[in-house]
Amino acid sequence: MLFLLAFLLNTSLVSGAILIHYEVLSLLDRKLPNFSHIPPRFRVLLGVGAIFLTHVVEIWLFALGYFVSLHVDGLGAVVGETAGHGVFLDCVYLSFVTFTTVGFGDIVAQGYVRYLTGAEALTGLILITWSASFLFIEMQKYWTNAKHHDK
Repeated sequence: MLFLLAFLLNTSLVSGAILIHYEVLSLLDRKLPNFSHIPPRFRVLLGVGAIFLTHVVEIWLFALGYFVSLHVDGLGAVVGETAGHGVFLDCVYLSFVTFTTVGFGDIVAQGYVRYLTGAEALTGLILITWSASFLFIEMQKYWTNAKHHDK
């Protein structure tokens, strides 16, 4: 039963992060061209800022998932250099190092919560590379346009 609960929670968190990311990139794709009063190259900076904040929101979403998981008896624990059992900022830290696949190892998940770290790491890798691809395309559009406007 606990495995099913962990699976449903993990699936919900991964799906939520992917949907958030999709919606933000879709919004940026539609809205960045409308900022014609901003030099084309600086539109890329707007995109970088928006995507950075999006990743932070996604990381905090997973942190909330850790926090909830740690308060369900039998689902698992986080051990290591923590401030205490289930402290939310420990969950945020774990989420940051997991999402970015840095994985320092000073905080480690145990039990079913470990599966969330695996799901988050894969999701983070996919979403970060998706962001990089999106920004590469935006740079090609706006930086090429800026060169044509400079001539």
